[in-house]
Amino acid sequence: MILPPAFYERDTVIVAKDLPGCLLVHREEAGTTMGWIVEVEAYLQDDPAAHSYRGETKRNSVMFGPAGHAYIYRIYGLHTCVNVVTGQEGAGEAVLIRALEPVAGIDLMQARRGTEDPLALASGPGKLTQALGITMDLNGTSLCDGPLQVRSPESLPDRRPEGLPGEIVQTTRIGITKAADLPLRFYIKGSRYISRR
Repeated sequence: MILPPAFYERDTVIVAKDLPGCLLVHREEAGTTMGWIVEVEAYLQDDPAAHSYRGETKRNSVMFGPAGHAYIYRIYGLHTCVNVVTGQEGAGEAVLIRALEPVAGIDLMQARRGTEDPLALASGPGKLTQALGITMDLNGTSLCDGPLQVRSPESLPDRRPEGLPGEIVQTTRIGITKAADLPLRFYIKGSRYISRR
């Protein structure tokens, strides 16, 4: 039930709308952590808020590579953020995963985050990478055959994320100053696990 490269090779906004309700999974020696994706943001070609806006650099080169790979970067020198590369190779587009609803490996997530509050484990891009142990070492890895994967909702047929998975709210992105008016944030309506209402 791992999503194939073709899933990511589509229009970035369509991919962003389809990601909520899928599962982000990290398999590692310490254990497997997993959560429903409940909130994402799309970053497009010619988007002043995208890391790719000024062209390809060493830092953002993964964004210009093939779709279906993880683009991971560090913010504030402390936290990492995880994106999925989308669209056509060379476009420099990606979708930021902003929040998860924890599903498996919750004890490990709690230890890493220093909290037992399920709503605080992965309700933000830096929180979720800490909870799942996603580091810069995974930058550029394939999401189709590596330790970091995105799986379809059917991977857990007896479970669904909280809220209304079929109803996706589309609104403006968070925490940016450039192109802040673009409605490129998508989240599951009714989820308590999103980063901000």
